[in-house]
Amino acid sequence: MFLKHLECSACGRCHEWSRLQNLCVSCQKPLLAIVDLAAASRTLTRESLATREKSLWRYREVLPLPGELEPVSLGEGGTPLLRASGSCRTGDIDLWIKEESLNPTQSFKARGMTVAVSMAKYLGAEKLAVPSAGNAGGALAAYAARAGLEAHIFMPRDTPRANIIECRELAAHVTLIDGLITDCAAEIARRKEKEGWFDMSTLKEPYRVEGKKTLGYELAEQFAWQLPDVILYPTGGGTGLIGMWKAFDEMEMLGWIGKKRPRMFAVQATGCAPMVRAFEAGEKTAAEFSDAHTIASGLRVPKAIGDFLILNILRQSKGGAVAVDDEEMIRVARDVGSKEGLFVCPEGAACFAAFKSLHRAGKVGSGEQVVIFNTGSGIKYLECYNG
Repeated sequence: MFLKHLECSACGRCHEWSRLQNLCVSCQKPLLAIVDLAAASRTLTRESLATREKSLWRYREVLPLPGELEPVSLGEGGTPLLRASGSCRTGDIDLWIKEESLNPTQSFKARGMTVAVSMAKYLGAEKLAVPSAGNAGGALAAYAARAGLEAHIFMPRDTPRANIIECRELAAHVTLIDGLITDCAAEIARRKEKEGWFDMSTLKEPYRVEGKKTLGYELAEQFAWQLPDVILYPTGGGTGLIGMWKAFDEMEMLGWIGKKRPRMFAVQATGCAPMVRAFEAGEKTAAEFSDAHTIASGLRVPKAIGDFLILNILRQSKGGAVAVDDEEMIRVARDVGSKEGLFVCPEGAACFAAFKSLHRAGKVGSGEQVVIFNTGSGIKYLECYNG
């Protein structure tokens, strides 16, 4: 293992990786894992990847967990990158879809949880807790079961039924809360010390982002080490966006890619768009979005702890933030289904809608290569597609 230490993403304070850690003890901001890339590069090369398993653990040297330990895995990662058909493309833009619904538990959340649960188990956690609007809960339930650990999942009462059933059938302890994911997080914070839970919330532990960064490694590998011009990513907590940006920096230090970066666009729902509002106002952090509501449960995150990181990435990459309303998500999901044969989640549909919007505004140009992330399966959201 080439993990050196954990570093605060805000104040830079170093923390030991060898014990369970949540937020920075100085400023209560997210911690990021710092890897010895020079040492990792001795065995991890672009050429060596060709012989490795089709799993995110193919990038083992840049992931935490001692090398002699078997990760808690269900075969996550290695998802297809599909070229969009002509009918979904616009003009001569080269549009691609990263199809994350083929992960275990049918969403990208499996990436973060395989790494986070593996490390939590290794470091001695026995009971894991997470607030979830849906897919993160299902992923934690699955990986905790696989690891032989307890899972305690707090969900808004109106979470899609499929997610609630999934968590219960995977033996998790599910508590439904009248409120939003922020209310669920507050309940965990109140009880975790007394109950002996380790908090697995988005960016409140350092390893889910390590699993998500493999999205960046996979994209680069699938595009023969040339990054696309534009990435559209559905953004609630933003772990994937932050993880990919970290991966790009690591790959540049490894000598695998150059300095070019994609323009990163965060896609949100009009009913919960704190990043869009903060980006447009030129703010460095995002105020909590009041009365948050959207059918895209993964986007119903009124306050993200990594807001400052997300906004910095959007600006540094010369990207932006786009909001899409619920009705448009459903309309576009049906359009994508009829043209691509993909039953995408509302969050993924929002990215297709945002792509059209950005093209009309001239923010995505002729001949550019664009990647849309479909982060989960529409099967999890059947209530949204009634009628």
